[in-house]
Amino acid sequence: MLANKVCPVVLRRVGSMVEILAFEHPLAGYQLVKGTIEPGESIEVAALRELAEESGIEAAVVTQNLGIWSAGFEGQVWAFVECSPSQVCLESWVHHAPDDGGHAFRFFWHSLFGSVNSNRWHPLFQGALSFIQNAA
Repeated sequence: MLANKVCPVVLRRVGSMVEILAFEHPLAGYQLVKGTIEPGESIEVAALRELAEESGIEAAVVTQNLGIWSAGFEGQVWAFVECSPSQVCLESWVHHAPDDGGHAFRFFWHSLFGSVNSNRWHPLFQGALSFIQNAA
């Protein structure tokens, strides 16, 4: 199965809790950073590019590949790549991403093993979080 989408996963540990970087899309609820792998682009390069474009985190390294997931939506096959920013991230921030003509994404930390059955989480990303929970 070849991936056509990439999801850079940024995790942090706070005491015994593991949190994942997420954002609120102004039109589509809570999501994770995700985007298309460009022709000829490696999964790792795509992950770092998407992380920079959608979150503003421009300095990061790939720490591990977490696996491939068939999303069951429009033929999307996602590659999950754990990335580690070179600097400590803020508790929350807003990044103006160029997606779909421009959006302000509000970033925050969510408990990786917390509930995702909220109506605030986009259903596709509920499945993605379940995959990451099992891979972590």
